[in-house]
Order: sequence, then structure tokens, then C-alpha cells
Amino acid sequence: MGKREKYSLDKKNKSPLDVEFTKNEEKEGDKTKQVSFFQMFRYATGFDKLLLSIGIISAVGTGVLQPMNTILFGTLTGDIIKYAASKFNHSMSEDDRIKAENDFFDGVQYFAMMNSIIAVGMVIISYISTVTFNYSATRQVFRLRSTYLSKILNQDITWYDMHQTGDFSSRMTEDLFKFEDGIGEKVPMFLNLQIVFFVSLIIALVKGWELALICLTSLPASLIALGIVGLLTTKLSKKELDAYGTAGAIAEEVLSSIRTVIAFGGQHKEIERYGNNLIFARKNNIKRSLLSAIGFGILWFLIYSSYALAFWYGVKLVLEQRDWENPVYTAGNMVTVFFSVMNGSMNFGISSPYIEAFGISKAAASKIFSVIDNTPTINLSKGKGEILDTLKGNIKFRNVNFHYPSRPDVTVLQDLSLDIRAGDTVALVGSSGCGKSTVIQLIQRFYDPVAGEVSIDGKNIKDLDLTWMRTNIGVVGQEPVLFGTTIMENIKYGNADATEDDVVVAAKKANAHTFIKSLPNGYNTLVGERGAQLSGGQKQRIAIARALVRKPSILLLDEATSALDNNSEAKVQAALDSASVDCTTVIVAHRLSTIQGANKIMVFSKGAVVEQGTHDELMALKNEYYNLVTTQVKSKETVTQYSKSDKTQEYDDDIDEVVPVEASFAAEDDEDDFVSDRNMRLIDVIKMNAPEWPQIVVASIGSTVIGCAMPIFSVLFGSIIGTLANSDTEYVRTETNKYVVYFVIAGAVAMVSVFLQMYMFGIAGEKMTERIRGKMFSAMLNQEIGFFDKKTNGVGALCAKLSSDAASVQGATGQRVGVVLQSMATFCLAVGLAMYYEYRLGLVTVAFMPFLLIAFFFERRNSSGQNDTRDQSLQKSTKIAVEGVGNIRTVASLGLEEKFHHLYISELLPHYKNSSSASLHWRGIVFGLSRGLSFFAYSAAMYYGGYLIKNENLSYEKVFKVSQALIMGTTSIANALAFTPNFTKGLNAAKSVQKFLERMPKIRDDMNSKDVNEVEGDISFAKIKFAYPTRPGTTVLRDLDLRIFKGKTVALVGQSGCGKSTLIQLIERFYDPTGGEVMLDDIDVKRMKLRSLRSHLGIVSQEPNLFNKTIRENISYGDNGRVVQMDEVIQAAVNANIHTFISGLPKGYETTLGEKAVQLSGGQKQRIAIARALVRNPKVLLLDEATSALDTESEKVVQEALDQAKLGRTCITIAHRLSTIQDADMICVIDRGIVAEAGTHAELLEKKGLYYKLQRQTT
Repeated sequence: MGKREKYSLDKKNKSPLDVEFTKNEEKEGDKTKQVSFFQMFRYATGFDKLLLSIGIISAVGTGVLQPMNTILFGTLTGDIIKYAASKFNHSMSEDDRIKAENDFFDGVQYFAMMNSIIAVGMVIISYISTVTFNYSATRQVFRLRSTYLSKILNQDITWYDMHQTGDFSSRMTEDLFKFEDGIGEKVPMFLNLQIVFFVSLIIALVKGWELALICLTSLPASLIALGIVGLLTTKLSKKELDAYGTAGAIAEEVLSSIRTVIAFGGQHKEIERYGNNLIFARKNNIKRSLLSAIGFGILWFLIYSSYALAFWYGVKLVLEQRDWENPVYTAGNMVTVFFSVMNGSMNFGISSPYIEAFGISKAAASKIFSVIDNTPTINLSKGKGEILDTLKGNIKFRNVNFHYPSRPDVTVLQDLSLDIRAGDTVALVGSSGCGKSTVIQLIQRFYDPVAGEVSIDGKNIKDLDLTWMRTNIGVVGQEPVLFGTTIMENIKYGNADATEDDVVVAAKKANAHTFIKSLPNGYNTLVGERGAQLSGGQKQRIAIARALVRKPSILLLDEATSALDNNSEAKVQAALDSASVDCTTVIVAHRLSTIQGANKIMVFSKGAVVEQGTHDELMALKNEYYNLVTTQVKSKETVTQYSKSDKTQEYDDDIDEVVPVEASFAAEDDEDDFVSDRNMRLIDVIKMNAPEWPQIVVASIGSTVIGCAMPIFSVLFGSIIGTLANSDTEYVRTETNKYVVYFVIAGAVAMVSVFLQMYMFGIAGEKMTERIRGKMFSAMLNQEIGFFDKKTNGVGALCAKLSSDAASVQGATGQRVGVVLQSMATFCLAVGLAMYYEYRLGLVTVAFMPFLLIAFFFERRNSSGQNDTRDQSLQKSTKIAVEGVGNIRTVASLGLEEKFHHLYISELLPHYKNSSSASLHWRGIVFGLSRGLSFFAYSAAMYYGGYLIKNENLSYEKVFKVSQALIMGTTSIANALAFTPNFTKGLNAAKSVQKFLERMPKIRDDMNSKDVNEVEGDISFAKIKFAYPTRPGTTVLRDLDLRIFKGKTVALVGQSGCGKSTLIQLIERFYDPTGGEVMLDDIDVKRMKLRSLRSHLGIVSQEPNLFNKTIRENISYGDNGRVVQMDEVIQAAVNANIHTFISGLPKGYETTLGEKAVQLSGGQKQRIAIARALVRNPKVLLLDEATSALDTESEKVVQEALDQAKLGRTCITIAHRLSTIQDADMICVIDRGIVAEAGTHAELLEKKGLYYKLQRQTT
């Protein structure tokens, strides 16, 4: 603890800092409003409402038609019993007997005819309800996706600071799938179940209210159980979505920073971090399964118990009224009442999967709607502000006070006043974190001041139309963001009206035209996600061209040339100077030589301007600015003295003109690493659940038992009905009591079976889902870097795949597998019983099944193709959406909100247009047939059964047993087919998952790889040839030879894009050379285990990636192979000159940085990244422009720390500021893919070659 206190600052002395951190360090769950079921349809248009109305009417129609069967069956039952009784009545005449026989068969024919009419109605109406709701759901979700992205892109930056957006991809995929599941065909299915329940209830009450009420004794308890389960599952579903959302945010963050993760061996740590959220989701969902299992187990017991009571009491009433002249309760009436209640109760009982789906859907909707309903404080809506005739560019700050909304206790600007006249160039200088970049953000109105006013041309910017205002402002940031499209489009993003000629002119001004034209596809070259395939300097030049093509009235340059080599910087600076003549220019710069010509220089300190004036005026003051300048000048004196005599020479060579491109541009092809030709079956998905075989076995037994319960019920029912024709009242009572006990036992068995089915399948499904997500994420992190370079493997696409595939597989497992097994058991036992009691009846009914199977085959074939189209469309569109949301500051600055929305919709349209395809209609046909065929089969069975009773003296008891068993069997198929879409999606997703997991990384350890625990640090490149995998036609390195001896510092210099960073990537083994060898201590790096190799390397990149963790965790990330002690973290921070800043924060080292650490200045991020590398204590230190983002004071201190860190280590440094590498043991000039010159600083200057020319450009 002593060490910590030694480095801490007194709080009262802390400086106002240009930094703010998101509140997820003290994050509480978002409070989202509950969404009612009807509110989920808020995006239904008039046409959708028409479709929904038709669907609802159809669902009500099927709900009314279905119970009519019960009335018909009750009447037929009475006719059959009368006919059976007539056979025992020996006093009847032959004519009466023939009449009874004819009446009986007329009743059978009437039943068959009317039931067939009902069957036709069920097929047609079920088709209509399914198609209308599914089509409407697709339309609504399309509209919701569009609205959600539009709303989130139009939120103000404060909202982004206060909310986690890394989970955006899971919201766009997984949450919206679940939402769609709750507003599609399951709605009419559920409505049908409830209408059947209520209509059956009415029929029962009309036919025999007393018996009906007895049957309904379990209803209140059932409703209470369902209500409680529904509320609890919805609550738990919200927690599930939160957990998966957080996991999605981690995945997005990690995949966006994949090079950093791999370089520091953080894969295991990130997999664990991701997995912790999966563990929470699994435990939460198992709890949900437990509650559902208990609730529905009790429900089934209550239903069976009410059956027992109903039969007992019903038979009692029938026997009591047997001798009445006009009995209220006959056998037919009793059957009608009982079956009405049973049919209604069963429909009520099988509502559980639908209720769970609606609860999950509502939870998903509440998350999405909370964003949509949020009104931003800074509103982009057009027409909300004033549009001036012209924007001149007079900028004024009047007594501006500011702190970031998420960190109100850290003051950034204090009573700041400044005037910037139109057309002037004003430079803001000062130490890192003093408020300079905040001024840039306030001018763009990313935030509003806490107090004071920012005005442009005398108008408070709050009163100006924000979209219009930003179109007049050009911005180039320190870490330029490019988008995953062509160079042409990236530059055009600066000005949608720009012609190709305008783009070329802007590129020439930015010194980018030559290198662009050297690419095989020129301006049509794809740059990869975030421009990751370009060097830092190339990205910066394209970003500058993007700003220049805008022809802005105000130009904001935040370290715009920091990533450029000296040659490019000189030319680009000249272009910027030329461009600034026609506009107001505000420059934030650490290289003070680039701003000496500014009309005014403002020196910032602690959130206020402490000095301002021209360069000469401020130098004359010999104060803050003077100290900054002299510090920089001293560092350049050694360089300058070698070239004073040659000042008059001009150097016009454009080395960049012939430089091979140091980039792996995104693949032009659409090679898909995940498409599998192997068909997946349901059994294959179940095999993925193999580790959970104990739970699956128990759950399967439970499913089978509950499935068998219904056919067994039909046997019990047939037996009871069979006794009613017997004239011995006591015998009937005795038999009835026996079967009633059987019913109660069956209820107890059903309760246990349902509990085991739901709970055990819940456990198995959740464990498999956790495993699939975890394995997919692990597989992603273990792929080679070249995999991520491919166009199809962008962060958004991978995140979409991670969430959507896992969610789809989950949809084909768990309780839904239970429903299928239950239905199969019901059908198989029903057919078995039918064959046992009367095989002819069984064959007649089974003959209808091929029609359903044929329709199912066509639906499966069509939906499979549609799902492939959907998945590709959603992955591409989600990639675009994630790119836009993840780079919101650039999107907002360029006014690209509508552009990204349009691109997203364009990619989404194929899926939307395909939604009305043949598969939609086949789905309706299959579901309609599954509903109607059972009625056709029932009609055929009863007609043929009646024929056999009449002509072959078949026992009517057997007919009842067989017909009831078969009706339950065919109905069970319909229930199983309700989840066909889930299984179809699940099978396709399982195929995709399997293919992904089978993909072997092209760079991996093999049997010959070995651990190397100690290295000296000798590095050699021998005859290296290299082209990036996705651009094999562009050679980057050509037979390059380079030897770096242990403990030596070697600097790599050369024009931007010449291959310097490629060498570092080859050492890290991000890629393997296409020819030659990279060796460490004379061992080919291919023979070393990847983790072992990288453990000896420490890297600081030009654009450091920090994580949404605490500062302590970010620095500790430098060594993931052990627990880094706090005193080591602090020492590394001190060495990187960042400790004072950290100590001044309210939570110090425990402060969470937030997503992408966007609230840190570039210099602050760079220093934390340096501390991260230092804590690793590597044998080889790789510095790729490690100090480019630092102010002069920080650079000096950090450079001293790095010089100290280099002692005893091999160091490879890439730098454009030659002053930082003049003490290197060897300087290598990379040109045209080879080492063109090598030597010490003095030796190379004496040669007056390439290095000399590069140096000349710094003076």
C-alpha cells in the first residue's frame, strides 16, 4: 500500500482533465419500461393491421370450428351406445332393430360429412392465419430494424457516453429474432388455443352446467399458476437478454481489437470474460426452466385430476338419470361436456411454450423500444434550427464551463472565452488532456456547455440547424476512421455531391493520389473494416482528402498529420495551409513546427487559455509556449546540424510513388468460411448436446411418458364409455371408480414427467447454448489475422453470426425437442394401440400422413434456402450497422447517419423481399394440413368404424379406443409442426456452427512446435517475400534481408506504406511470409509455439486499443500469463508518464475506461498502452510510432522511459519523427520492399542517400 500512497496526488491539486469515463464502472441495469403484448405491434401499418385482422378472424374461426367436433362426437357417441344397447334388448322387433341400425349409420355418415367440412375449413383458415401473421411480422420487424438503427444513429454523443453500445449487434440479431418469434404465427396459434378453450367451456356449460363446473374446479388454480409463471419468466428473460447483450459487447470489443488481444496473449482471458456472462445467462435460464417446469407440472396434475372427478361425477349423473324419461345427462351429453372441457383444458395446458415465447419477446421489445423512445438532448432533426445563407466561420466561446455528462466531478473547461475570426488559422497547444480536443467537440456540438455559449457567426450553435452546420465543418481526427468500402466512397463520404474528379483533386492535395493509383484497383480498392488494411499514414491521408473534398467553411484538425512520414507531412501541410486560406481553421497539434504560421496560437492549461498570440509574440514572452518550442527544438538540433549547408537544395522526389502497398486490402471475393455442404439433421443437433446425455435421457423419458399419457387416456376413456351400455349399475360404478383412480395416477405421472421434461431439457439446452457460444468465440479468437482481413469476416458480421447462430440452435433444442419427442411418442403409441385393437382402422388413419409429410418436405426445402438468404442478408446488414454505431463520432461529424441507414436497408432488403416467397405459403399449407388432416382422419376412422360395427359386429368400445388414440396422435403432429420454423433455423444454424468449429486456423501450433522459455533477442529476416493473403498480387516485401542483434535498437524508416509495420506483424506471426524465414535466436518462428513466441514480444502500436476495463486491468493486460501486482502497474504508469493523470481521477487505477476509451485523449491512450507494454517486461520491444500522439513534454519523458526500457532488450522502432530514433544502433530505410540503406544516424547522413532526403524534409 505504501507504494500506492507514494505516487498518489492530493485531490485538491488535481488538474481539470480533458477526459471522461462512462458510468459502466458503477453501472446499474438499464431501467426499461414494461412493454404490454399489444404495444409490441406498434409498428404495424394499416396494411399490417388488415393482415392481422384477417389472421385474428381466421384464428377465431379455427377456434370456433374445432369444438364443433366435440358436439358431433357427443351426438355420435349417444347414437352408438343406443345402437349397442339395442342389441342387448331382446324385446325389440326386427323392424325397430333395423331402424336403430339405419339411424346409427345415418349418424355415422352425418358425423363423417360434417367433420370433413370442418377439416376443409381448418386447412384453409389455418393457412390464412399463419401466412398473414408471418408476413405481417416480417414487415413489422423490417420496419423496427430500420427505426431502431435510425434512432440509435441519431442519439447524441452524451447518450453514447452513458450507454453500452457494444451489445448493439446482439440487439439487432438475437433480440429481434426473439421479438419476431412473439408476433408471428405463434399469436394465432395461441389465440386458437384460447378460443377453443372458451368455446368448449361455453358448449360444456350449455350441455350440462353442473358437470361442467365440476370439470372446471382446477381452472382458478391453473390460471394462478400460469400467471405467476408468465410474470417470472418475463422477468428472467430480461436478465437473459442483458447477459447476452453484455457478452455481445465483449465480443465486439475483442474482435475490434483482435491484433492487440493476440499480441498480448489475451485470448484465454477474453474467453473467460465472455464466458462469465454466458454462465450467468445459463444459470438464469435454468432457473426459468425450473419455474416453468414446476408451474406446468402442477397444471397437468390439476387437469388430470379434474378429468377423474368429471368422469366419476358424470357417470354418477348418468346412472342417476338412466330411468328418467327426459334425462339431462345421457352418455352422449356426458361425453360432449367432458370432451369439451378436456379439449379446452388440453389446449389451455399446451400454451406453455407460447407463453414463454411471448414473455421473451416482450423482454426483447422493452430493451429496443427504450432506445427508440429516448429523445436526444441534441437533436439532429431537420428543420429544428436556423439555416444561414452562408457560414463565414466566426467562432466565439463566451465564459464556457464544461464537464462531461457522465463525469460531472471532473471539470474540463473553466470559464473559457476565445475568439476565432473567419478565415483565420488558430492553433491550440498544450499538454495532453488540457481541453484542446474538447473545444473541437464543442464546435461540432457533440456536447453543449454546462455554462456559457458557443456561437458561430454570432448565432448560438444551439439555435442553428445541426445537420446543416456540420455539413459546413470538415474534421480530421488523430485516429482517423475509414469505413469498409472503397477509397472512392470513403472520400466521397466527405461530400455526397462530389464528382470523381473532385475526389482525385482532394486526394492529390492530401498526397494520397499516387499511392492510390499504384493499387491494382485504384480508387475502387476496398480498404477493409475501419481501414485496418492501410498503414496509419495512408489512412490519415485519405481522411484528409475526405475533409478537403467537403470544401468546408470551418476546418478542424486534431493532430491531422501526426501519422504521416516527413515527406507526406510537408506536402499535406502545404495542402492544408492552402485549404485553410478559404476557411476558418482550428488546429490541435503537438508538432509546433506545423503551426508556426497560424494567425493565432492559444496555449491551454487546466481548461483555460493561459497565453495567446502569434508565434513570434509568444516566443518573445518566453513563457509557456516558449518552453514548449525550445523543448522540441533541442531534440532536433542534432539532426539539423548535418544539413545546414544544404538548405538551398530542393528535394522533389516522391518516394511514395513506387512504394509497394503495405496492406492486405479486404478481399474482393465473397469467400464464405462458414458455408457447409453437409446437411444437418435434428439428431445431429441433439448429438451436439451429447455431454448432457444424463439430462437428455431423463428428459426424453419424461417426454415419452407424457406423450404416452394421451393415448393411454383414450384407452381409459374407451373403457369407461364401454361400460355405460351395461345395464348393471353397480358394475358400471365399480369399473368407473377403478378407472378414476387410474386417471389420478396418470395425473401424478404426468406431473412428474412434465417437470422432468421441461427442467431437464432446459438444463441440457442452456448448457449446449453456452458451450456453442463459448466454442464459437474461442474459435474466432484462435483464427489467424488473415481470416479477419476478409470482407465477409467483419466485426459486425462475426458478432451477428455469434449471436444469431447460437440463438437459432437454442431455438431447436431444450423444451422444443421435448415437444417433438412427446408428439412422436403420442403418435407412435396411438398407431400401435390402433393396430393392436383394430389394425384396419389404424391403416385407414395412417394413410393420411403421407400428404402431411410431402407438404412438410417442400416447406423444409424452401425455408432452408430462405434461411440462407436471410442469414447472409442479416450478417451483411448488421456489419454495416455495427460499423456505423461503433464509429458514431465520425458518422456524426460527416453527417452520415442517413447514409448508413440507407446502406443498412439496402443489404436488408433481400431478406425482406424474400419473406413473401414460396416458403411462407408452404409453411401455411403444412400448418393448415396438420390441423385439418386429423379431422379427415377422424372422419374416416369413425365412418369405417361404424361400418365395421354394423356389418362385422366390431365392438364399439374398440372403435372409441382406436379413434380417440388416433385423433390424439394426429393432433400431436400438428403441435410438433408448430415449431417447424425453429427447427429449420436451428438446423441451418447448426450447419454453420459446425463448419465454423471445423475451420483450422492457417497459423497455429503443430506437433513440432515447442516452448521457448528464454530468448536472447537475436532477430533475422532471411530472403523474405510477402504479399497479404487477401491480395496476393501486391508484393510488399521482396527478398528482404535484415539481422538485428540482441540488445540492439533498430529503427525502421521510410515512406508511409513501404512495409515497415509488415515486418513487425511478421515477427508477431500475425502472418507467415510467402518465402524466406523469420527467426528469433536462429529458430524459425514457425517452430515456436505461438503463445511462447509472443510472450517475449511487447508492442505499442500507432493506434492503441484499450478495453472496457479499469485502468489497472488495461495495464495488467500487458502480461496475461500471470497476476500482475499493483506496484508493477504503478511503476509502469510512472515510467510512461501517466501516473499523475490516473491518480487525479476519482477512482484512480480502478476507473473504468468505457467502450473504446473514447473519452481519453490520444496521448493519454498512448501512454497507457506504453505502460501496458512495459509491464510485460519483454525481451523484444516493438514500437510502431509509439510516441506520435504525445505532446512535447510527455514525449520527452516517455522517450526517456522507452530509452531506459530498451536497455538489455532488442528493440525495433518505427518512427516518422527522426529526432526520436537518431540514437538507434542501426537505422534501416525500407524502400520498395527491401532494406535500401542501413547504418547509424551519422553514417546515413554522410551517405546523403534516402535517409538524408527523409531527414531534409524535417527541417
